[in-house]
Amino acid sequence: MTRLRGIGRRVALAAWVLAGSLAGSSCSSIDPAPGAASLVFAGAPEGESGRVIVLAVANPRASLSTQAGTTPGLYDSTPRYTVGEAARRLLGEIAHEHGLTRLASWPIPTLGVYCATFLIPADVSREAVLAELGNDPRITVAQPLNDFVTMSHDPAPAAPAAVPARADAGAGASYNDPYLPLQHGLQSLDVLQAHRCGRGAGVTVAVIDTGVDTTHADLRDAQSASANFVDSDARQFLRDFHGTAIAGVIGATPGNALGIVGIAPEARLLFLKACWQSGASPGAQCNSFTLAQALSTAIDRGVQVINLSLGGPADDLLTRLVRQAIAKGIVVVGAVPPNDDRHGFPAGVPGVIAVREGSVHDASTPG
Repeated sequence: MTRLRGIGRRVALAAWVLAGSLAGSSCSSIDPAPGAASLVFAGAPEGESGRVIVLAVANPRASLSTQAGTTPGLYDSTPRYTVGEAARRLLGEIAHEHGLTRLASWPIPTLGVYCATFLIPADVSREAVLAELGNDPRITVAQPLNDFVTMSHDPAPAAPAAVPARADAGAGASYNDPYLPLQHGLQSLDVLQAHRCGRGAGVTVAVIDTGVDTTHADLRDAQSASANFVDSDARQFLRDFHGTAIAGVIGATPGNALGIVGIAPEARLLFLKACWQSGASPGAQCNSFTLAQALSTAIDRGVQVINLSLGGPADDLLTRLVRQAIAKGIVVVGAVPPNDDRHGFPAGVPGVIAVREGSVHDASTPG
């Protein structure tokens, strides 16, 4: 599994934390909400992301119509959540008052809000607009459209073992995956010993990242469902290698003489594409818009773990969603940036299990 063998210790640690929280297929696709596409495809002028803001207003479930604005497909397991006329009208009024151009909008059931992205006029300061909007009691969230990047180490891959390695997995079992000797993080954390007690059966992990090669032999049995909040490019979804790498570290099938050993190989993985790659770079970028939709979907699908191998500035909307996830008992794992700045998202959100090179840290504690 060539693209999985270069994963750094940071990702291995994150997956080990996932394994520690796990007790113990068929594939389907989730229909994204209307407007679920990156702003590249949502009408924002190219190069104008600095003029985009995110607003949210209250959209209480109790007052909603059962007809208008229903989002199909996403929330079939929960009561239908629609966009209330009052919330729709309010966002329209706010846009008119401030000369804003709406780009895309979507309801967020778990927060009870109606959210939208807007383009501000070219001749005004985004900071000034946000300061004014932030003082408006009608508005729940007013913030910039923030950018985020995925975290990865991509050292030159070593050659695979000439003869498949065998590593004890307990109970008389052994693994013959050829790149297991290169998984130093997995071995130093005694994950193989942990497999004696559990391998993630009965747990769903949401991998919020780029797309994933769901056809890969090491991942075919791991997928439970997928959704794309970036674009409609199914071919690119399969070609994305950052998400494929993360998914492999978490759930690659062990003992099949192929690739690597997953930390929680019996877990079911929910692949939510919220990040996109540029060229051959191992990293990818995301924004508040795509990540908010992915987080909302993960929460509404009732996952037990959310993995965020990415980082960026503090973000009010995303922080609210992660806090809601934690309040529901979901384990959230987030990467710490290479500069060790723990004030951004997601590592700076209290309750997030923040992972950095060589350590695991709970963001609710100092240090």
